[in-house]
Amino acid sequence: MKAGVGLFSALALFLLMGAVFTQRPRPKKPTRRPATTRRPSVPQPPAPGQPEPQEPTDYPPVILGMSSFFPDCPKECTCTPNYPNALNCENHNLRVIPVIPSRTHYLYLQNNFISEVTAEPFLNATDVRWINLANNRIHRIDKQVFGKIPSLLYLYIQRNQLKEVPSGLPASLEQLRLARNRISKIPSGAFSKMGNLTLLDLYHNQLSDNDLGKNTFKDLKSLMQLNLARNVLKKMPDGVPNGLIQLFLDRNLIDDIPRDYFKGFTHLAFVRLNYNQLSDKGLPKAVFNISTLLDLQLSHNQLASVPLFSSHLEHLHLDHNSIEVINGTQICPCSLDTDTSDQSLVPKLRYLRLDGNHLNPPIPVDVIMCFRHLHSIVI
Repeated sequence: MKAGVGLFSALALFLLMGAVFTQRPRPKKPTRRPATTRRPSVPQPPAPGQPEPQEPTDYPPVILGMSSFFPDCPKECTCTPNYPNALNCENHNLRVIPVIPSRTHYLYLQNNFISEVTAEPFLNATDVRWINLANNRIHRIDKQVFGKIPSLLYLYIQRNQLKEVPSGLPASLEQLRLARNRISKIPSGAFSKMGNLTLLDLYHNQLSDNDLGKNTFKDLKSLMQLNLARNVLKKMPDGVPNGLIQLFLDRNLIDDIPRDYFKGFTHLAFVRLNYNQLSDKGLPKAVFNISTLLDLQLSHNQLASVPLFSSHLEHLHLDHNSIEVINGTQICPCSLDTDTSDQSLVPKLRYLRLDGNHLNPPIPVDVIMCFRHLHSIVI
């Protein structure tokens, strides 16, 4: 009997201990803090006497150059020992031109925010030969500037806001680039005494026939390239030097070419008249029959027939006109019976573009028979 009571007591104690060890504590519930109310912000009045910004907000800050070996190097520019005669001030967000050291031959000021060019920075820079002022905001250039730099050879001022060709240009100049400005005026004598100029770029301005007088280009005896494309010209420019090699007149309003316009040219090799209003009525049949001409471009006009040309022409662009028929016998510079064994007598045409007209393949046989050097024809 006692044994049974002891066994029962032991079993009860065992169950009681298991219940104690397996019991898990309950997690405490998080206490929520009472919401705090924020006070409405009261705008603070501006500080008294705060100065207004001195420059337009679209101008980024000036970028200073690295420390230089040269003590005369402007802090806004970069000077390297490898190129002691070059002053690199491009892409520095400049508003004004710094003082140019006297050792400078090559001056790079493109891609800045310069609005005026004055004479003061060039007082000691008498040996500058190359100036690049492209892509700024220049609307005025002092006449005295170029008097300080008599040895200047190359002047690049494209992509600015000039309304007229600068005055007082040095006689030493060989290249003048004025493309993409707002030029509508060329002052009388602007190019006088510039007998060394070989390249004049006036592309994409606002020049009309009244702005180009007979004597505008008279003194440019060494001119090789004249670019008057993308202006508002209605006729061919007068007084173009007869030693010219390249004449670019694309994207104007020209509808007529005088019969003897190219008669006096001695070296003319490239003529571009794309995107004008030329038709057969305003184009004398043999006006382009020039022995020196190598490349003739008349795309995007209103021509109904192929103009005559010299046997020396190598590239002819007549695409996007109103041509309906092409007769190789009529346009061939020589007779189809010419002895082809003598290559000097065979026309030199290599490239002919006729697409965008009213022509259909195949290419006429007489065209192939005439132009035996033809490598590519687009129709």
